[in-house]
Amino acid sequence: MEVIIADDLELATLVADAVERLVRSESAPVLGLATGSSPLSVYDELTRRHEQDGLSFSSVRGFMLDEYVGLPASHPQSYHNVIDTEFVSRVDFADGAVQGPDGMADDLVAASADYDHAIAEAGGVDLQILGIGTDGHIAFNEPGSSLSSRTRVKTLANQTRIDNARFFDGEVDRVPQHCLTQGLGTIMEARHLVLIATGGHKAEAVHQMVEGPISSMWPATVMQMHPHATVLVDDSAASRLQLGDYYRQTYASKLDKERF
Repeated sequence: MEVIIADDLELATLVADAVERLVRSESAPVLGLATGSSPLSVYDELTRRHEQDGLSFSSVRGFMLDEYVGLPASHPQSYHNVIDTEFVSRVDFADGAVQGPDGMADDLVAASADYDHAIAEAGGVDLQILGIGTDGHIAFNEPGSSLSSRTRVKTLANQTRIDNARFFDGEVDRVPQHCLTQGLGTIMEARHLVLIATGGHKAEAVHQMVEGPISSMWPATVMQMHPHATVLVDDSAASRLQLGDYYRQTYASKLDKERF
């Protein structure tokens, strides 16, 4: 696991650089797309490059991490709608190139299996963008999730619903109780995991993810077992890292800082 500590602008630039290298070098690249506040600056930077530098996403497939159960795609807070607003509609993805789990399916178990199959049929995810919750969840894999889990129905933890209430006018009762989420095992099949975390409220989760024991109580710790995982954090999110100075030293002496 590589840890990079930098300011928000540099973090967004580094992730956008990695995405651009992938998109320009592969004929049919596959991106894993996350929602939430962490990747917004990355999507803004990629949109800028599309508009100003001609970076095209016309040959890119995209797969979302998760979706609320019971929210139609037209709902402002459905992740289908959110990712379309934040990124997909701002660039030139082909129609239908980005898909997510079907939280409105009559058979959620079958929809989950179909989603894993669709990812595999696309050749797997080349680069997966991730965020992390204050309790260490990635996607909606709450504490206690199996480290080998597949896409499935999950019940959201109370803390997750409290954290997400800001998207529902501050009303926790309006946040759905269930979701479909890629499992930790599904996420770990991506060839490159790129996780972004900013702010002091993420510091303990980042510390556990990077330096703690691998445990289902902190689901993101599974990333320690991935052969190509990059964690990008600002100073506040890095404040609990015991080896923070070493991570800074390692990055400062890196032979090619643009690549990770």
